[in-house]
Amino acid sequence: MKKVYIYALACALTAVSCQDNDWVADNATSQVPEIEIPMGAADGELLIKFVPEMSDILDQTLTRAGGVSTRSGIPSTDEVLSILGAYHFERVFPVDPKTEARTREAGMHLWYIVRFDKNTDLKEAARQLRKLGEISKIQSNPTIQRAYDPKKKPLYLSANDLQYVTRTDEGLAFNDPGLKHQWHYQNKGNYAFVTERAEAIAGSDVNCVEAWKSCKGDPSIIVAVLDEGVMWSHPDLKANMWTNESEEIGSTEDKDGNGYKGDRYGYNFVKNTGVISWTSAEDTGHGTHVAGTIAAVNGNGTGVSGIAGGDGTENSGVKIMTCQLFDGQYGATLAAEAKAIKYAADNGAVILQCSWGYNSPDANEALGYIPGPKNEKDWENQYPLEKEALDYFIHNAGSPNGVIDGGLAIFASGNEYAPSSSFPAGYSKCISVSAIAADYTPSSYTNYGTEITLCAPGGDGDYYGTPGTAEDHFDWETETQGLILSTGIKNGQPAYTYMEGTSMACPHVSGVAALGLSYAVKQRRHFKAAEFKELMIQTANSEFYQEYDRKVEKLYYYNHATIGASPTLMNLIDRKGKMGKLVDAGALLKAIGNHGSDMIVPNVYLATGKSTSIDLARYFIDGESLNYSCTVANENIATTSVDKTILTINGIADGSTTVTIQAGSKSQTITITVRKNAGGSGWL
Repeated sequence: MKKVYIYALACALTAVSCQDNDWVADNATSQVPEIEIPMGAADGELLIKFVPEMSDILDQTLTRAGGVSTRSGIPSTDEVLSILGAYHFERVFPVDPKTEARTREAGMHLWYIVRFDKNTDLKEAARQLRKLGEISKIQSNPTIQRAYDPKKKPLYLSANDLQYVTRTDEGLAFNDPGLKHQWHYQNKGNYAFVTERAEAIAGSDVNCVEAWKSCKGDPSIIVAVLDEGVMWSHPDLKANMWTNESEEIGSTEDKDGNGYKGDRYGYNFVKNTGVISWTSAEDTGHGTHVAGTIAAVNGNGTGVSGIAGGDGTENSGVKIMTCQLFDGQYGATLAAEAKAIKYAADNGAVILQCSWGYNSPDANEALGYIPGPKNEKDWENQYPLEKEALDYFIHNAGSPNGVIDGGLAIFASGNEYAPSSSFPAGYSKCISVSAIAADYTPSSYTNYGTEITLCAPGGDGDYYGTPGTAEDHFDWETETQGLILSTGIKNGQPAYTYMEGTSMACPHVSGVAALGLSYAVKQRRHFKAAEFKELMIQTANSEFYQEYDRKVEKLYYYNHATIGASPTLMNLIDRKGKMGKLVDAGALLKAIGNHGSDMIVPNVYLATGKSTSIDLARYFIDGESLNYSCTVANENIATTSVDKTILTINGIADGSTTVTIQAGSKSQTITITVRKNAGGSGWL
């Protein structure tokens, strides 16, 4: 403790007294890079990260202040903050006792948001703060932007509209009427697309047919949709929504103590409330559309199907957690976005579905796009908090004792017709997704490049359709061809909509990942996140590039980014090998059983006189139907009992012992450690 205060005092002595233009000694050195203030940065706000040595001082200051203060308690920092006119000082991430230990281990507790007068020169403020030895990182707090045009409305359907489908349902897995439209799951090549421009080619899909023979979803897999709010009451989604049973929507009380009030289905990070909204005029239903591709309820005779939406029985699909980043005309700040990413990890999500990001660095300014970060290093320097939040999710989601240790961050690559991925999609630890059409060719708008990880159907109305068709006069068998059908919203009410974009390709990859992890649950396989990501790449299909050799130039499409929408030719050679591999659900599931490792019953650490329970069915194939017996090496330390699949362990006295679990023909041995002063019971 003394070392911390001595360090703070030393830092304070480096500051000079109030000089209007030179508040900190000019010869001070800093490892903090100069920051840029991008368009959309919040006026009068900076995000700063302190060095670990400041942790105790900051904790004491914020504890005394009840969580929000005007100063840090660090003399040198506070002198500068006073000169800058700071009036608000708060930790970015709220305290959640269940995850605070790993939050601190990752250094996320050291990030703070500081608010000044809105007229403060942020670049100059950052220049002064970066000279302080106790601050390690600084960035602005921009509002994130949609990676799609909210003015481009989807083509709307009602549930009744689906009766006009004329295609056969022969060989389809579910009775959902819209599945006949969802070529992106099962493309037989028989769709009546506009033949003078292109034709559908069988197999240009994510191969759900093969995958669904093995698995259709599992409710233990949670996908966080970071997007517009998901309509959790949509009849084709409600049964597959993640639910925080401790909370009630609109509650002003944080009943589960995770730092968020009323977060029953997720959280609205734009307006800082548990109330998820979707009724603003500017809302497009984008988040609801994305969610339906992943987990629309299968086999309910209603609407559409989802890739991992279950088998038609209750509670059989993966779960959707809604983390709202766009609400009407408003977007979340980067600090709120980072909170959403961490919230997802801390509340059980193992997949981040992100159809948003900055523009590609090669985005064409002549077409109205403002280029984004130049490369991974540039992105990291500009937005260090965003990178740390993603790293936190990638490393801390899931569980060492679950089906996946870590998480998968899956991003749309962008829609700027550009030869490189946007960021954060292009971050080497994320999965960047490009979009293809129904004939394997790149969607006309999609970004492409060496940073792309995988591709999936995203639709291509520029290619198959004609711009300017009135919404209420489109031709079912032409204008909707090549688009992606999913759940949607119209005038605040549930609907079904056609959309397109890498935003639509991205949830296909998220859905396939969720389906693969669901099958891993069934096969009792365990994966590291990086290992599962690599398996998705290994099992994806690269043979579709052969179609490029046949077509060299894609037949004309209408470039919606060009005024007048004149027809444009696409050279496929430029894109060959730069679209990633086509994600393949069937191949992924076939590979699950031969990769990863067996699930292992975790070792147990508990207090004397306490007990804890484990559901053994989670760790053995067909575990629900097995008979279990347990043998304790030393019953003076711990005793056990088994009721069906539930193993209960009782701590008797200090010490360690082993328990051998016999499950049918298989057995596992775990270690039990009992301590008088153990902090409750839990996994080692």
